[in-house]
Amino acid sequence: SYLEELWAMALSKIVNALRTHSAYCTDATLILKIKNLIMLFNTTLRNYGYPVGQLWDLLQEIRVHYNEVLMQHWVQLFRDILDEDNFLPIQVANQEEYNKIVESFPYHDAELEKAEFPKKLPFSQMVPQVYHQVKEFIYACLKFSEDLNLTQTEIDEMITKSTNLLLTRTFSGCLSSLFRKPSLALLQVVQIIINT
Repeated sequence: SYLEELWAMALSKIVNALRTHSAYCTDATLILKIKNLIMLFNTTLRNYGYPVGQLWDLLQEIRVHYNEVLMQHWVQLFRDILDEDNFLPIQVANQEEYNKIVESFPYHDAELEKAEFPKKLPFSQMVPQVYHQVKEFIYACLKFSEDLNLTQTEIDEMITKSTNLLLTRTFSGCLSSLFRKPSLALLQVVQIIINT
């Protein structure tokens, strides 16, 4: 029918325009807004009986782009964490400081818990901070999957893949840059190895 032909032509042009312009977007919040508008448009037209498969494909492309934008943001966060760390084991003077660390990072050592204060943890401040940022990255990835009607398995696979990329490409790239710094002392290198 005429309407179906018109819709097929319009959908193709809409998808191409959205694909082109969303590729230039480097703001994760704006990408989420675009995704939500596409979802609303998609649901409305699907309820009217129009095929919307191309929009679903576009959403998958936008999801990949969204994850890339997130990784670019997290590169800077990781660099800041690494720049600010002294790469010395964390030393805590009292129970309150110790609790603050183990609440932010799931580390348990029975011998360390029995030891007197001040206590020295085997890792530097970088470890709980990176752990926190990885959790934040996962939450940000989950934001995109909201309302996509994905199965838990699909969501888990998406999060696993994105997190692996974050750690293997983004974080390890930041670590590589760190190792090239001439000011890095041997003790700091040893602590980085312990941390990772």
